[in-house]
Amino acid sequence: MKVELQALAARHPAARAGVGAALQPLDLAVGAGEQVAVIGPSGAGKTTLLQALACALPPAAGRLRLDGAAPWSLPRRELQKLRGRLFLAPQVPPLPPRQRVVTAVLAGRLPAMSLAASLRSLFYPSDIPAAHEALARFDLAEKLFERVDRLSGGERQRVGLARALLAPASLWLVDEPLSALDPTRARQALDTLVEVARRRGITLVATLHQVDMALTHFPRIVGLREGRCQFDLPTARVSQDLLEHLYANEHEPDGAHAHAPLPEAEALGTGTAGPAPVVMHCR
Repeated sequence: MKVELQALAARHPAARAGVGAALQPLDLAVGAGEQVAVIGPSGAGKTTLLQALACALPPAAGRLRLDGAAPWSLPRRELQKLRGRLFLAPQVPPLPPRQRVVTAVLAGRLPAMSLAASLRSLFYPSDIPAAHEALARFDLAEKLFERVDRLSGGERQRVGLARALLAPASLWLVDEPLSALDPTRARQALDTLVEVARRRGITLVATLHQVDMALTHFPRIVGLREGRCQFDLPTARVSQDLLEHLYANEHEPDGAHAHAPLPEAEALGTGTAGPAPVVMHCR
C-alpha cells in the first residue's frame, strides 16, 4: 500500500484541550512494499503518526492518501473496507484476558470474515495450524491454548505481533513492538516482521525506541522530534551527529539545543566530504 501525507497535522486523542497538535504539518511518502522505521524521543508524535495512518483519528489539517484514496472523504462502508487492509499493532495489544491465545491470534483475520464466521471462530477456532505457525515464528507455539491472562507482558506483545501474520492487510503499523522484549526476542520479532513484509510486499511502518535495532533492520529511517520531521534518510546516511541532535536534551525540553534546527547539509546528508545528496521524503 502506498502512503502519502501532505502537510498532515494530528492531535493525540488523549490530549487536553488547548494543547497543540502532537504531529505538526508533515509531508511523507512511503512506497508500496517499503519498510520504514520512525525514531525519536518520547512525545515526538510517533504514536499519533501511526494512529493517523491507521485512520483511527482524523487529521487536524492536511491530507492523507492511502493507495491514492482520501480515507476521510470515503463513504462509511468504503472507509471500513479500507481499514480492513490496515493492521495497527499498539504497544500494549488489546487482548481479552480470558481469551485463548489461538483465538486472539486468529482474530487478525476478522476483517476478511463474515459476521457468522467470526462468531463461530470464537468458539471453534477455524484454522489452528495457521495460528500455530504464526506463533512459532515468535517462539510461542507452546502457548497456543493458554489463556491470555496467564502470559507475561512480553508474551502478550508477541501474540499481538503474531496477529499481523494472519491479517489480510497490505499496511502494517507497528508501535514500539520491542518494549517488553529481551534483546534476543526483540531481534527475532523484527527479523520476522521485516522478512514477512518483504516477501509479501507489505508496507511496514514501525516506531522504535531501540535505535540500534532500527538501523540494523530497516533500510530507511525517519527521525521525529516535537511532532516535526528532523530527517528522512536511507539508513546508511543516518550519522551519529543526526542521532545526537535528534535526542539532545531529551529530558531538558527548555534546553537551547533541543529547539535548534538541523543544519540543512546534515539533514540532507550533504556534507562537503560526504556522498551525493539524497532526496528528502518529508519536511
